[in-house]
Amino acid sequence: MLILGTDTSGKHGSVALVQCDGERLRTVELVPLQGGTFSAQMIPQIAELLSKHNMSKAEIDGFAVASGPGSFTGLRVGLAAIKALAEVLEKPIAAVSLLEVMAFELRSGGSSDSCQKEREVEHPISKELVGVLVALDAGRNEVYVGEYKIDEDVPACMAESLLAFDELAKRGQEPGRSMFTPDENVITTLSGRGARVFRVPRPNAVSVAGLGYKKILAGLTVSPLELDANYIRRADAEIKTVRKPA
Repeated sequence: MLILGTDTSGKHGSVALVQCDGERLRTVELVPLQGGTFSAQMIPQIAELLSKHNMSKAEIDGFAVASGPGSFTGLRVGLAAIKALAEVLEKPIAAVSLLEVMAFELRSGGSSDSCQKEREVEHPISKELVGVLVALDAGRNEVYVGEYKIDEDVPACMAESLLAFDELAKRGQEPGRSMFTPDENVITTLSGRGARVFRVPRPNAVSVAGLGYKKILAGLTVSPLELDANYIRRADAEIKTVRKPA
């Protein structure tokens, strides 16, 4: 099964073609996208990637897209591109949270051949690990946090939320509680407040495709009409609109 994975959630994004066969995932290629120009790069990069490997759009069996949390504009651009492609090609879409991807890779230990030296996990992963907290820096002294059970092929989300560092530090001090993040600022801040924090690789389009493949196999897909962003934090414009007096 050929999966096209995309991630446009942050300052930098990526697109990847991943060939999936049973438990083996082979990265055809991972292409970085420069932030701020996703709308201009997305479709041309996908077309170039397919052409480079002598593939056509029709050979794509499914799409995996990072639906959040992250940049409002970046996520909208990425989702719009996948909506259009999936509708035209009539192929399934798996929407994945970046927090969910991190939990998935904790369970799998990194299942694709893209896990090279720069993506090695810097903490010991216990095979008995079931429930985990994963975190991403959200700016403004806040953190995107996901709590997942990872004893199944696809992580089960217990909660995703936006927390202040102080709130998250308290959770990290609970007995037997460990947190995982790719962000240096989160590690430094929480470690300084007594929380137990481990570094993990930052998700990219390959890891998005890996989880998306599992979701497609499990029938956990969405239609182009249903595909939507999971911002966790509301847009400033939305907040201002809600607070506007009548």
